[in-house]
Amino acid sequence: MAITAKDVQALRQSTGVGMMDAKKALEANGGDMEAAAQWLRVQGLAKAAERADREAGEGAVAVVRDGRAAAIVELRCETDFVAKSEDFVALVDEIAARVATEGEAATSEFQGRLETLLTTLKENISLGQVFRLQAGEGELVETYLHQQAGRGVNAVAVVLAGGNEEIAHEVAVHIAFARPQYLTRDEVPAEAIERERAIVEEISRNEGKPEAALPKIIEGRLNAWFKERVLLEQPYVRDEKLSIEQFLKGATIRSFAQVVVGA
Repeated sequence: MAITAKDVQALRQSTGVGMMDAKKALEANGGDMEAAAQWLRVQGLAKAAERADREAGEGAVAVVRDGRAAAIVELRCETDFVAKSEDFVALVDEIAARVATEGEAATSEFQGRLETLLTTLKENISLGQVFRLQAGEGELVETYLHQQAGRGVNAVAVVLAGGNEEIAHEVAVHIAFARPQYLTRDEVPAEAIERERAIVEEISRNEGKPEAALPKIIEGRLNAWFKERVLLEQPYVRDEKLSIEQFLKGATIRSFAQVVVGA
């Protein structure tokens, strides 16, 4: 009996197993859906569906640079025991290397291995955030990875124009420490700004600040809020008298990405 993609999908939906396991079960049972489902139960594979509902708050992150491209890939799981395992770390490293050379679409080729890992390690394992940054002509890309217990936990990639590798490295380290959300103030959503403005205005009024002084106080507090979130406005971690924009000395950050496990 020919096994179709529709058959595989139907068995996946009814049992919660991965694509490769569903196909294997159907092949082992001549395409009989009921027998395949029973086979999965006997093999203990159908229990993977229960694991898929559990929170994956742990994991590992890898960053790979390939020429003028860099990729960050996050692989999620439930426990740090699995996150530190050799197979888990090796897989996230391999995916990141493929994304760096081939693009984000390369992650689809690892779906079968992820589903197998989910079954063998008996945890909810899934692909998390994926980024690929590409530097243009005359630009450079730099990466930074903070490791803990043998696995990456904080990965950064940054594209810089008009600067050198030393500046790019310093910016990457700063990002790892300061965790900015935006490159410039213009990227901050207007609704988020207005929400924060309303909050600081209410706080200032509740503190009994003079009405005439409120606009200046509100703007000052908003500026402090921006400095926590906007990379170019953040104080440089090695010299807080300088903003990142001042530290760049004319260089330009084209883009950056950061992934922190559990964030």
